[in-house]
Formats: sequence, C-alpha cells, structure tokens
Amino acid sequence: MSSTNFSLEGKVALITGASYGIGFAIAKAMAGAGAVIVFNDIRQELVDKGLASYEAAGIQAHGYVCDVTDEEAVNAFVAKVEAEVGPIDILVNNAGIIKRIPMIEMSAKDFRQVIDVDLNAPFIVSKAVIPGMIKKGHGKIINICSMMSEFGRETVSAYAAAKGGLKMLTRNIASEYGEYNIQCNGIGPGYIATPQTAPLREKQPDGSRHPFDQFIVSKTPAGRWGEADDLGGPAVFLASDASDFVNGQILYVDGGIQAYIGRQPS
Repeated sequence: MSSTNFSLEGKVALITGASYGIGFAIAKAMAGAGAVIVFNDIRQELVDKGLASYEAAGIQAHGYVCDVTDEEAVNAFVAKVEAEVGPIDILVNNAGIIKRIPMIEMSAKDFRQVIDVDLNAPFIVSKAVIPGMIKKGHGKIINICSMMSEFGRETVSAYAAAKGGLKMLTRNIASEYGEYNIQCNGIGPGYIATPQTAPLREKQPDGSRHPFDQFIVSKTPAGRWGEADDLGGPAVFLASDASDFVNGQILYVDGGIQAYIGRQPS
C-alpha cells in the first residue's frame, strides 16, 4: 500500500461546526492531506472567526452559515456547496452540544435540543449528501461519536442517548448504502484537552491537579488527556481510500480508556 491511499487530493470535505475545536483540528489534518475544506456554523460571526483561523493556518477554507437541524436550510446549503465548490466526497458530522444537567432536573425541551443537534442533524446532513455520493460512486461519512456512545455518566442523559443513537445511525448508513461504495464510520474521542475542558484541568490553589483531571489521567493508560490533533490521523484514514473496506465501525481515540479496568486503589 502506497501513501497515495491516504491522499485526499482534490476531495471536497464538509466538516460541520468546524470553526474551532475538534472539527477545526480534523479539517486541518484533511487539508494537509489535500482536501478542499468546507465548514459551517450557526452564525456569521462564528463563520468569520473560523475563516480567520483557517487563514492563519494557511488553509483556504469555504465557510457558510447553516443550522444543521433545519432540513430545508441543509438541503439549500449542500446544493450551494455543490454549485460553488463541488460535489461533497467526505462528510464529517462534527457539530454538537452537551448540557450537563441531572436527568430529573432536565426539561424535555433541553433533552430534545441535544438530540436535535447531536443525532437528528447528522441524519439530516447525511441524507442531503448521500444522493451525490451515490451519483459519484463513492463517499465517506464520519460521525463524531463519543465515549458516551458506550458509557453512561452523571448529568449527561441526553448527550449519551444522542451519541448512542449516532453509533447505531452510523451502522445503519453503512448497512443501507455500503453497496454504493459509501463508507460510514465513527470516531469516538476520549477526553480531549479543549478550551471547554480547560477548567477541569486547572491546577488547584495547593498546586495539586483538579480531581476530575486526576480521575481521567488515572483511567487512561496513556496517562494524559488527548489533544484535538490526535484525531487528525484517524479522520484522514477514515476519509481516504485506505479505509474502503472499513464500514460501520467506531474508532475510539481514547488513549486506551475502554481497554482498561483502572488501577487498584492503594
């Protein structure tokens, strides 16, 4: 197998919600492999911030405003991308939200909003790009799943329900459209060091680690939090010809957490 199997040269990659964070890191890796990057965000100011970040990284990205929970808006967005940039070869369903609320305190409205963004939106966007992939005779869909696609945890009932559903949507897209040379796989990030998780990693006044930081590091054989860039290689692999016979799988990029029962308390 040559390195050309991992090339994304000339491919159009749509990464939803990729103006920052994990989506941005995946887009950077794909751009480095030759892909043309398209991303969206929900407001123009977020798209503009994203475009500035891509420009600073030396990447000429195409940014659009689109609410991925709005089917009509998504269909118009995908048609616009196809007309202005080209047919979409790679889709990464990255846009997502989390609400950390104990289940009995969570309103049905909040629960529905998390399901809408984290599960309904990947269905809507995938549905919009699959016909073009069928027409081209190939396509790659990567759903950003989660450790919570497998595990439960306090305060994340909606998020875990959505990400568990996304794992099964991934398998069903693979089952339904594999015959058209479309591969749909997921990436399940472990605990990733992002601005959102920074408060959980701050040193305590006495110089010790935050209790949650200690907990995560003790549960991770790698002995550290992941970096957003750790997701780039797996994403490029799943977007490339190297993974043409890989379908319906979730690749957990978690530093080994799921393989590890944990250290015995001293």
